[in-house]
Amino acid sequence: MAIVSHNPSTGETLRTFTAIEPDEIDDRIARARLAFDRHRSTSFQHRAAALLRAADLLEGEEDRWARLMTMEMGKPLAAALAEARKCATACRYYAHNAERFLGNEMVDVGPGQRAEIRYQPLGVILAVMPWNFPFWQAMRFAAPALMAGNVGLLKHASNVPQCALALEEIFRRAGFGADVFQTLLIGSGEVERVLRDRRIAAATLTGSEAAGQSIGSIAGDEIKKTVLELGGSDPFIVMPSADLEAAVATAVKARVINNGQSCIAAKRFIVHEAVADAFIPRFVAALEALTVGDPTHEETDIGPLASQAIREDLVRQIEESVRAGARVLTGGTLPEGPGYFFPPTAVTDIPPGCPAYDEELFGPVAAIFRVKDLDQAVSLANDTSFGLGAAAWTSDAAEAERFAVELEAGQVFLNGMVASDPRLPFGGVKRSGYGRELGVFGIREFVNIKTVVYAEGGGGVRTG
Repeated sequence: MAIVSHNPSTGETLRTFTAIEPDEIDDRIARARLAFDRHRSTSFQHRAAALLRAADLLEGEEDRWARLMTMEMGKPLAAALAEARKCATACRYYAHNAERFLGNEMVDVGPGQRAEIRYQPLGVILAVMPWNFPFWQAMRFAAPALMAGNVGLLKHASNVPQCALALEEIFRRAGFGADVFQTLLIGSGEVERVLRDRRIAAATLTGSEAAGQSIGSIAGDEIKKTVLELGGSDPFIVMPSADLEAAVATAVKARVINNGQSCIAAKRFIVHEAVADAFIPRFVAALEALTVGDPTHEETDIGPLASQAIREDLVRQIEESVRAGARVLTGGTLPEGPGYFFPPTAVTDIPPGCPAYDEELFGPVAAIFRVKDLDQAVSLANDTSFGLGAAAWTSDAAEAERFAVELEAGQVFLNGMVASDPRLPFGGVKRSGYGRELGVFGIREFVNIKTVVYAEGGGGVRTG
């Protein structure tokens, strides 16, 4: 099987790789298991030194990594540079904090006993990662997992093989031991075989619902821990007291970030009727002012979608929604010429049951809704199978508290744009998945939280 790297700006083939054979897969897993036996016994200081060197490599060679990301998946070059820097930030965060997050904790259990909680690594972790943030998605798994003493096997999306190999290079050059982090160039059909291998301790996946169902069911059958992040259809609510100028500017950025291909991009814009006639025209005009084009050019706001299949699916979703009664306010028409470009698009008058209402729109397409009050805004925001992120704009403290409490999402941002941060737990509810990445919770997902109790006297362990 061939794994092909395409340039989404032109459609041209960049490089072709041969997927590794079953015997080599087995060899890689065996090497990972041996690497775990070594790596788990290294100190936090040793791991931190290597992770800090990885951060230096990410920043010191950021132009190389950014151009690779832009070339393989089409994100604007400025966004790719920011991604490389964010990865470096995550490396430094876990290098500086892992020992504190995973240090032994003493628990008072009364006279005659002492107890402690220990956090110990699980083993070889399989990471199945998507293409949209080809460095960041993998790094937010790898940095905490490696600092915890685990080792990683990365099965990256098949359209970003060069990014996948670059990540392996970075960890190797940073000084992590042999085979502590490996990239597996395999197709999706080999994932089940890897996950069922008894030497694989757990798995993490960021991807589609279907991929999450597959990984989750296989891991459940094998009784292995998983963390799943399966996308979202994030609401962006605008109430009458909102700062409309700031809300419009942020709404545009939140919708088209990463060419609209972000799980936590705002996708459903829920606007109170009192400000809808002011907000919507400004929002549409701002979308129309964006520049779509070559992602390596500084003036470009939106590059191409990552593949022809993604573009075709977006076209289908819009066409089916229009047939159901939705109305296109701007965009929706494919440009001529090479590449997988798609114009910023806004759709309104969206009825339930059509793709623009029910599905995640993974591209620069905004679904706009009007609501009459706060109750309807919350109800509509929660009327989705997803629950990853949500944003709400209001200057009313009581409204803000209701949004914080009632919005069904893993993260709620008030008067701001949903974003991931190494310091904050990240993940969703409902069909957006389960488990958390980042923060202290992220590094504790793939450890054995072990209770140890010492009985003092009576033949127990003597201390002191």
